[in-house]
Amino acid sequence: MKLAGLARWGLVAAGLLAPSARACAAELLMLEQPGCVWCAQFNAEIAPAWPKTPEGRLAPLRRVDITRPWPSDLEGVAKERFTPTFVLMDGGREIGRIRGYVGDEFFWYRIGELLALLPVRP
Repeated sequence: MKLAGLARWGLVAAGLLAPSARACAAELLMLEQPGCVWCAQFNAEIAPAWPKTPEGRLAPLRRVDITRPWPSDLEGVAKERFTPTFVLMDGGREIGRIRGYVGDEFFWYRIGELLALLPVRP
């Protein structure tokens, strides 16, 4: 198992990603566009497993094609030209973002940092 995977599971073991402790209103926006090679790499390396992980259950992935009209429910989210950009949302509020994708280890590390910022609710 890669170091990133160990760090990710360390967050689960520490209770930072326990679905019962975190809100279920979170979602992870993936701002993408056709022909984006880094989006394709994310799609090959992370996307298939995402919904099966504690992170994916906590913040389901929602894809937003930046070449199409901007969704009305995302008016408060700053648009990006750089893809992919991942925006962690909670209850319609942006928690943070990751610009770019340079591989799975960096992604798991950064998404763990963002998910740790989600408010803890009883």
